[in-house]
Amino acid sequence: MKKAAVGLIKFYQRTISPGSNPGLFSELSGCRFYPSCSEYALRAIEKRGLWRGLAKTLLRILKCGPWTRGGINLP
Repeated sequence: MKKAAVGLIKFYQRTISPGSNPGLFSELSGCRFYPSCSEYALRAIEKRGLWRGLAKTLLRILKCGPWTRGGINLP
């Protein structure tokens, strides 16, 4: 399951992610956090395991919004 999740995230980064094709979603290419949410997810899954990594990623995604300043946020 862990390998499948990592594979899906990498597929997203290469094909769908706003950073992978700036012409497609150019208005969405700015991210408030470093690293991006998909990179954060990869790091969290590698460091914490699949379920805890996905839970941390979900919390990170919920933080993203106009009410947050962003910044550096490592898993």
